[in-house]
Amino acid sequence: MQQLTKILTFTFGITCAVTSFANTAEAEVPLLGKTITQAKQQKMTPKQALQRLKDGNHRFLTNTQISRDYLKQAHQSSYGQFPFAVILNCMDSRSVPELFFDQGLADLFTLRVAGNVLNDDILGSMEFATKAAGSRLIVVLAHTSCGAVAGACNDVQLGHLTDVLDKIKPVVQPTMQEQGTKNCTDPKLVDAIAKANALRVAREIQERSPILKDLISKKQIGIVAGVHDIKTGKVEFFEEERSVPN
Repeated sequence: MQQLTKILTFTFGITCAVTSFANTAEAEVPLLGKTITQAKQQKMTPKQALQRLKDGNHRFLTNTQISRDYLKQAHQSSYGQFPFAVILNCMDSRSVPELFFDQGLADLFTLRVAGNVLNDDILGSMEFATKAAGSRLIVVLAHTSCGAVAGACNDVQLGHLTDVLDKIKPVVQPTMQEQGTKNCTDPKLVDAIAKANALRVAREIQERSPILKDLISKKQIGIVAGVHDIKTGKVEFFEEERSVPN
């Protein structure tokens, strides 16, 4: 009887310890229900905004994403939105900034079009996102294995898509010369064109929008180009030291 009591006591102790550990672990990983406030957005520098994206991408790559209560975030953001960055992204279904930057509702303005090309509608949206809504950073984000870029490389003609691909073509021939190949089936060439296109669009934004150029020159916002690797999920940024102030 005494031995049975010891066994029951030991078993009960183990059960309590496991339950306590589970409860503690659960408490240490709360669901994030809050969204960015206007005060936090306005205190953020362009460089801090970029670092926030880099940190999120690191969490994605290490599978340590933040647990979020999207329903609570939806309710809270219904009273106002204060995204810290605007992303000009390709429409490719494999390249979704909110996922590989590990951001929640109301964190990002995301503009999506094939080949992450630029037009007046997108420029106007960027002007709203920064000048009116307070976003601190513009990211022009290409991705690897881009179908639009491959189409521009191959001089594809297809309805309204032709107009989209024509916006990429200015960087095709220079990149071919730089890479020493005209083989549009070469993934290295396609990815090099995608990078060149993103850098060109980042420059073009500043050339075509006096509003955005002024915000950048005053260091109120930053602008940077990057490429998302659809196979690994990693995002690489380029020339960030030029126009992403502290």
